[in-house]
This record gives sequence, C-alpha cells and structure tokens, in this order.
Amino acid sequence: MPVSRRSALKGLGAAGAAAAMSGQVFAKGEYEDDERNETASDDEKRKKGDTAGAAVRVAHFSPDAPNVDVYVDGNKVISDLAYDDVSPYLEIDPGTYTVQVTAAGDPGTVAFEGDVTFGPAFYTVAAIGELEAGTFEPLVLVDAGAALVRLVHASPDAPAVDVVPADAEEPLFADVAFGDGTDYVPLPTGSYTLEVRPAGGTAADAVTTLDVDLAEATAYTAYAVGYLEPPAGRENRPFAVNVTVDGPMADATTRDDSA
Repeated sequence: MPVSRRSALKGLGAAGAAAAMSGQVFAKGEYEDDERNETASDDEKRKKGDTAGAAVRVAHFSPDAPNVDVYVDGNKVISDLAYDDVSPYLEIDPGTYTVQVTAAGDPGTVAFEGDVTFGPAFYTVAAIGELEAGTFEPLVLVDAGAALVRLVHASPDAPAVDVVPADAEEPLFADVAFGDGTDYVPLPTGSYTLEVRPAGGTAADAVTTLDVDLAEATAYTAYAVGYLEPPAGRENRPFAVNVTVDGPMADATTRDDSA
C-alpha cells in the first residue's frame, strides 16, 4: 500500500541543554548490515541529553497499516512490528533524533518521518488512526516510571538560576529568572541531589542544594523562595527551595500535545 511521507512525529521537549555523548543510538541492536546506516556522527545528528537514560517503546494500533519497521537516525531499531503489538523498551540517550516508520521490509515506503526529542524518562510512541483516511499519527506518551518536575523562581533578590543534578554537567532548568515558572520536565523516579546555582555558574557557586525523592506518575513543583540577603527584619526568610507534590498524573501515561 503506498504511504505518503509525512512529518508527523511530535517532539516532546525536555528542559536543559544536552551534553555530548558518542556511541550507538540505542544500547541494544546491531546496525552494521543495515542498508540505511548513515555516516553522520551522533554529535552532528543529536542534541544530547544530560542526567540519565531514556527508554522508548513503539505500539502499533493503526488497523489498516501493514507491519512496520522503525528507524532512528538511519538505524533500524524495530523490525516487522505488527498491528496490536508493542515493542520492548529500548534504551536511548536523551536527545533529539530523526525517526522514520516504514512498511516492513520496504524502507522506501515511509509512513512518518520527523524529529522527536526524548528527555530522561520512559516513553511510548503509539501509532493510531488509519492510513487511507489520512488520520494515521503517533502519540508521544510519558509513561509511568517517570515523574514530572517544574521550577518556580519566587526569590525577589536572587539572580536567574540554574538547577543542576549534582552528578551532571548540564542543567535540568537553565536561566530561570524571578517570576518565571518552567514547564514540567519528565525525570525517572528515584533520589536526586539538586544544586541551585546562579545562571551559568559552577558547582562551587551553588547557593543551596536539596535532596528530593521522586515517585512514579507524580508531579512536583520546586519553589525558590526567600531572600539571598535578607533585609533588616526579614532574617527569618532566607533563601530556600520548597518542593510541593502537585498530585498524580491524570493517568498512568500522559499525552504530549505540545507539537
């Protein structure tokens, strides 16, 4: 069945720049014999991720579509995925990738091609709709196994800040100024030590650190509050970061409609 080329994959943004990483796109898979392998380096193809790995799977729920192959940056990572099948999770470095979905065994028949950005979280890319009706599209979902975190800068005398995981080089949130609130960012569940630094600063410049435990399918807001240099009579209002639990995600997975 002929399939037109469409740029329909939706990017899921993640805050923070990505640190350069080399090596294969996915931790698993052999691509040396694939006819679609490309010679461009990973650094040229991607904006790299920062603190942890992502995990991505593909679900085929388009009832009139044939079996499909999935390529990432020219490398076949999923073969012959049939209707109603869900692939295993594949490990991937956080970053932006060119993704293609083709008819199985026919790399010239492209159903989708586009760039998609994965942060350090778990994702399902679900193909839905019908090819013949022109409604075939992917949904990018943040799966259970991830938490959502955002930052609100409410400290009136503090400069713009970066929030950086203690074991990372790149910020989770960058250059957030007083009065600003970021979008939610997906993170794998677990424990983190976060440093709050003046924007562009180093670990030695951190004004405070905080330890957080992130639970599955839960949203959080970190509020930077108080004074870096409390004025007279406000000494009991020092700079601090308070974390609130905003509530569980609406479902076990959350749809990204941002693109």
